[in-house]
Amino acid sequence: MSSIALEKESPLAFLFNNSVVAALADSYQSFSARREALGLSNPGTVENIAREVQRDVFLTNYTFSGLRADITKPFSISPLFQVSHAFSMGSPGLPPYTFAALYGNPKVFMQGNMDNEGQFSGRINYRWFKPLITRTSVSLAPGVSGQHMVNFDNEYTGNDFTASLKLINPSIISGGLTGIFIGSYLQSVTPNLALGLEAFWQREVLDQGPNTAVSYCAKYKGNNWIASAQYQAQGAIATSYWRRLTDKVEAGVDLNLQFAGLSGAGLMGGMARNEGVTTVGAKYDFRMSTFRAQVDSTGKLSCLLEKKIAPPVQLTFAADMDHFKQQAKIGLAVVIETGGEELQEQERAAAAASASATPAIPF
Repeated sequence: MSSIALEKESPLAFLFNNSVVAALADSYQSFSARREALGLSNPGTVENIAREVQRDVFLTNYTFSGLRADITKPFSISPLFQVSHAFSMGSPGLPPYTFAALYGNPKVFMQGNMDNEGQFSGRINYRWFKPLITRTSVSLAPGVSGQHMVNFDNEYTGNDFTASLKLINPSIISGGLTGIFIGSYLQSVTPNLALGLEAFWQREVLDQGPNTAVSYCAKYKGNNWIASAQYQAQGAIATSYWRRLTDKVEAGVDLNLQFAGLSGAGLMGGMARNEGVTTVGAKYDFRMSTFRAQVDSTGKLSCLLEKKIAPPVQLTFAADMDHFKQQAKIGLAVVIETGGEELQEQERAAAAASASATPAIPF
């Protein structure tokens, strides 16, 4: 007897073999076919909706002050395995010494850092299957109360959407649910336009009620430019505009506005006021170096130059000047990567494999 006949004779067969389920299946298949016909692409994530401006052009995530030296020793490219030693002096927020090790393959990525004071931070990214990745990060500070943190970030990347759920310090030990929970969804509605939202839920202790907020965002992609906007529940509006001027030059503008009337500021006795900051930046890519510069409406001017002296040696110079506060900071860093010809061959083989259908390392 065939499996189809057995399924029809099953007591639960009526749950699947009925007109309602058939109509829903036909509607879903029709909707999926029309969706694929639109040729929509993945729009990225809500968290990185302005990535082209804030992470590629601006140097906020790269700038530093003081002296730094990083020595990296790669042992393997595929799978990726390397260790590094980082030294710093006169850099606020950075320990004098940090040891780091990382390992990665298409399924898992692991990284751990330990500084000279015993503070540990690590993360493990695991790819359950190609679209779904779970990123777990842990931060431990021995002897410092309230400085421990654990973060779980689950991200599903579809063909034309991205959904994520982030949990920060979740706990049920105190008899109820506490922590921070952030859910986001970004969907491409046309080949150029994407719309999304982000929901926020936080409860520090059970004695207090939870705080909730919802943010809305949009992203539009042109031929050589990208614009994005985000409205946050606290009354803030963030907009950005990125444009590729030439093959080696990119520019971006970021505008952040805080409207007291929308956020309800001043209702608790404080003075309500509107605030805004505009930042303009540019990035220049040369053959052996990269230069970034930006200036904002608060009078702060910053620049960063990354220069590759030789294949294993890179120098970075950072400068920051605040005209209104009359403050200036300078940073200099050297990065040395020790590797032989065998690792270079592995790197070329890994680059060829990445061009195929093999999933990349889940960084």
